[in-house]
Amino acid sequence: MMDDRKIACDLIERLPDGTSLRDIAREIEFIAAVREGAAELDRGEAIALEDVERELPSWLIR
Repeated sequence: MMDDRKIACDLIERLPDGTSLRDIAREIEFIAAVREGAAELDRGEAIALEDVERELPSWLIR
């Protein structure tokens, strides 16, 4: 498994020239969130779909 620094460097290398720092930060934040979610699943910390469906309406902005 690649370490976090290697993942960030690899991501930046694949982004097109002229990518803004804000867009780079968003991409890194997305990758971090995906990796965090995968780690939670590996630890058995998943939330049941039924629980998400029940709570989802309260998470939405009206």
